[in-house]
Amino acid sequence: MPDHQLAQLNIALPVEPLTSARLAGFVELLDPVNAAADAAPGFVWRLQTEDGDATAVRGFGDDALIVNMSTWSSLEALGAFVYGPFHVEVLRRRREWFERMREPFIVLWWVPAGHRPTVAEAEQRLEQLRANGPSPDAFTFQRPFPAPGSTEPARSDDDWFCGV
Repeated sequence: MPDHQLAQLNIALPVEPLTSARLAGFVELLDPVNAAADAAPGFVWRLQTEDGDATAVRGFGDDALIVNMSTWSSLEALGAFVYGPFHVEVLRRRREWFERMREPFIVLWWVPAGHRPTVAEAEQRLEQLRANGPSPDAFTFQRPFPAPGSTEPARSDDDWFCGV
């Protein structure tokens, strides 16, 4: 088993409350998207409440923000899910449901295998990315870094394509 797993956080600001008709399509897709993630190769864990999703989890001092956080076996496993056929179609519809964010809203970082990151930890990583740009401690799909102790070199921007 690898020593590290990839943690990811993404946040979103809905254009209206989740109970609105405008967000009905997003809400209807929550269970299928979460089930697809749970079944995806390389999936390890995701933040969720007893309701099975994380829409009630709060962070960043904003009760309207939606927090999504999970851990994966590798960057490739997360990328295959995020940019795979099912999820990418949902991702392409994000402007119907969410405000455009002016600052980075997705951050990736390596955690020891089995570690479950907290929202506070994720907030710190996103703030680090926003303040300093991509680094081994807080990075993006476009500028990823290898796991600590890895002999694999950092990828260049040409090595990874995000299809959205």
